Amino acid sequence: MAHRQEQEPARSDVVEVAPKILRMELPIRMPGLGHVNMYALLDADGAALIDPGLPGPFAWRAIQDRLSKAGLRTRDVHTILITHSHPDHFGGAARFQREVGARVIAHHGFSFEPVQAVRPEVSADDVAAQAAHETEHEAVHETGRPSKGADVPWAGRTPWGGERPRPALHRRLQLRMMRLIGRRWLPHITQPVSHGDALRLAGRDMFVFHTPGHTADHFCLHDPDSGTLLAGDHVLPTITPHISGLSASRDPLASFFYSLDRVAEIAGIGTVLPAHGHPFTDLRARTEAIKRHHHERLARVKEISRDFGRPASVREFSHQLFRPRSWGAMAESETYAHLEHLRLLGEAERRAERGALLYRAD
Repeated sequence: MAHRQEQEPARSDVVEVAPKILRMELPIRMPGLGHVNMYALLDADGAALIDPGLPGPFAWRAIQDRLSKAGLRTRDVHTILITHSHPDHFGGAARFQREVGARVIAHHGFSFEPVQAVRPEVSADDVAAQAAHETEHEAVHETGRPSKGADVPWAGRTPWGGERPRPALHRRLQLRMMRLIGRRWLPHITQPVSHGDALRLAGRDMFVFHTPGHTADHFCLHDPDSGTLLAGDHVLPTITPHISGLSASRDPLASFFYSLDRVAEIAGIGTVLPAHGHPFTDLRARTEAIKRHHHERLARVKEISRDFGRPASVREFSHQLFRPRSWGAMAESETYAHLEHLRLLGEAERRAERGALLYRAD
């Protein structure tokens, strides 16, 4: 089975990966992933942290361990930056805010909507490829009836007539516990930022690059002095982020392509620091590989449509596009994003029939 860096378990080492930037791996239990990288940006006042893991005591203990290894304490953390609104990236922010009054920086479009908390991080293929997939099996294949109630973000039907992606059982239980606790795990964004904003971090100016696609509020951070891009989930070294059809964007795949091109054009990038997996160097080559993967999938959608010879449902397309181990709501969501991209390009037609959307792609 192919090796995926992003699925490796977290190591406790603290490594300087760019001038005054430390990489700290935090353990997470999410489909397709084994760790999240928390980066510490050091300055005379202490440190800013990027993406402080999941909420809860287990992640907090790991954060304390990594800070201690770096010679830092909780009170040394003056700033938290959150690349996007998924819980493995903002989980520890509220506690730093409560305990030491850390300012919290996120994109101005940042949203804590419940659906964000259960939306997958990586593509259906990459989830299914994980070697230790007992939990992931439930996350990908589960087809039981969704829970009832408006407060359950995986309840109800999708725009294409299928079921919404559901998290694994342990993740659903964690989310229910969070709802009982209330909003204590949600930070208040004290400094919303926009594309092009400059932030003084690690003793130098770094710049916000808004990169919608994986989520509408995702941003990367460009450090021109060291030639470093802190990439979040936008560009990962060996897997592709989940591009969901359940998005505020009319065409999330087009947004993702645009954002990939935007970061590929940044001059002088020598080091890319992703939120999962190891640092890498050739940013342009990686963005082109990710785009090529999606263009190949779009071409395959057209082949499937020609083979059908008739309008077909999103589920029918997904069963041809993905291997059986990946079938389910998550694969349907990615399929829908690709079909809608073709439709908006004028290369596919859509009609509604008996509560489902049917597509034919030329």
